[in-house]
Amino acid sequence: MAEDYDLVILGGGTGGYVAAIRASQLGLKTAIVEKGNLGGTCLHKGCIPSKALLRSAEVFRQAKEAAEYGIELTSPKINFVKVQERKQRIVDQLHTGVQSLMKRGKIDIFEGFGRILGPSIFSPVPGTISVEMNNGEENAMLVPKNVLIATGSRPNTLPGLDIDGKFVLTSDEALELEELPESMIIVGGGVIGIEWASMLADFGVDVTILEYADRILPAEDQDISKEMTRLLKKKGIKIETGAKVLPDTLKKENGVQISAEKKGQRKDFTASKLLVSVGRSANIENIGLENTDIQAEQGVIQTNSYYQTKESHIYAIGDVIGGLQLAHVASHEGKLAVEHMANEEPYPLKQEEIPTCIYSNPEATSVGLTEQEAKDQGYEVKIGKFPFKAIGKALVQGESDGFVKIVADRNSDDLLGVHMIGPHVTDMITEGTLAKVLDATPWELSETIHPHPSLTEGMGEAALAVDGKQIHG
Repeated sequence: MAEDYDLVILGGGTGGYVAAIRASQLGLKTAIVEKGNLGGTCLHKGCIPSKALLRSAEVFRQAKEAAEYGIELTSPKINFVKVQERKQRIVDQLHTGVQSLMKRGKIDIFEGFGRILGPSIFSPVPGTISVEMNNGEENAMLVPKNVLIATGSRPNTLPGLDIDGKFVLTSDEALELEELPESMIIVGGGVIGIEWASMLADFGVDVTILEYADRILPAEDQDISKEMTRLLKKKGIKIETGAKVLPDTLKKENGVQISAEKKGQRKDFTASKLLVSVGRSANIENIGLENTDIQAEQGVIQTNSYYQTKESHIYAIGDVIGGLQLAHVASHEGKLAVEHMANEEPYPLKQEEIPTCIYSNPEATSVGLTEQEAKDQGYEVKIGKFPFKAIGKALVQGESDGFVKIVADRNSDDLLGVHMIGPHVTDMITEGTLAKVLDATPWELSETIHPHPSLTEGMGEAALAVDGKQIHG
């Protein structure tokens, strides 16, 4: 027997369940089809568990540095079993919270794998969802007025680097480690690779990063990349850039050995384990796209600015449409897509207003254009840069590395980008994001009163520095 809905969402990750809540608020009868756990990758295999481990690593590092604050401790030790138990408690608590939100919104959950069917006895247009139920029961048939594809992504690997879960891992397997390895090779110096490198180094693991590009964090502002490189090396992390990993050289026996080519020379690397961190692939296989006119290019679904596919009643959001594969982006896209379905007039999402965050130690974050991107787009730029070492709160906290950097248009004074690296900057970027949304200028940021002592004073000083008017630098 088929069930009718206003909206059926394929995928109960961050984008999917947030979209469901917004749909419920708008009075739409809504269902989610999810083969795994509600909350998806972010809650169970990404954002939350990795940040829980990063926090444990931070506390361990701070404990080892306690003497610098006048606190004498006996030698701190890691109980990794308890580290993992704490991580799982946090995940479980949040998972329970998401389930409660679904009940409150009267959102139906179908636990199984959903596929889009073509025109049939149920509907003259593609969009009926056949759900292969996890419990083995007969397939459920859902007939929605609208469909939202939010099936997320999975970790990439490189041809020849087969993931075995013992010696060669992705972040999925690394999150389930029962004990810390003595050493780790990380293939990839992007956001995920850098977070894992920082975490493992703070736990005392010997870490080597192999990055194909000429610098780590190649999508970030060059000054951020340079400072992150300096501070990670200060932790003892070895970083090889311009390194092409040669998968056919991989050997696994009591650890891993692999070679990389750099400037025509081969170099061997050995470690206990190898972590492959080379991006993520959209989950668009076997969900029935072939039964529709939906277009996919380079592995991602094509949509318009309101996330409609070529089938106007079928929308797609999050990692499956490419772009910035971030949980907060998927959530925002989900809300906008649902509002568009409901004939609201949502404010379109602009990529230059999306903050990105790296939760390593130090943290890094940005919104808007990098200095080089601004120059490439023809802007004549002016730069304001202010170091945390001149901020009292940073010195009090014992974390004074890093800086705030503001990129502005010299001709119009428009704010083009904000980039930060240092203590708790991921909690500070929202001011820069709001400034972008409101089309503010550095002057307006500088006129905003920042409390003293606070790390946010760095934002005000950097805004002043755009015109050479900084007070404490």
